[in-house]
Amino acid sequence: MRHHGAGLRRLLRDDAKARSLEQDYRAAELTERERGMLEYAVRLTREPHAVTEADIGRLRSIGLDDGEILDVCQVAAYYNFVNRMASGLGVELEHYWEEPPLS
Repeated sequence: MRHHGAGLRRLLRDDAKARSLEQDYRAAELTERERGMLEYAVRLTREPHAVTEADIGRLRSIGLDDGEILDVCQVAAYYNFVNRMASGLGVELEHYWEEPPLS
């Protein structure tokens, strides 16, 4: 996730939160909704075969509608694809994405 940090900082406009997410999202100050989306993305990344209707139900229980669930799934899947392509080709991205903090 480190090479996506610059984009995350731009989107959040909060360097401290971006750094916290980059280090360990589980320790970051997040809303229940943000945490739920990240937990789903991690599960989809690490155990895609284990994702069940219960995981989708959890997202619904924290207020995501079907379109938002689709968005989270597509973004996680896309980043997984791109990261695996880069890793599989030996692409090193860190120095291309380094940006100074916004503050």
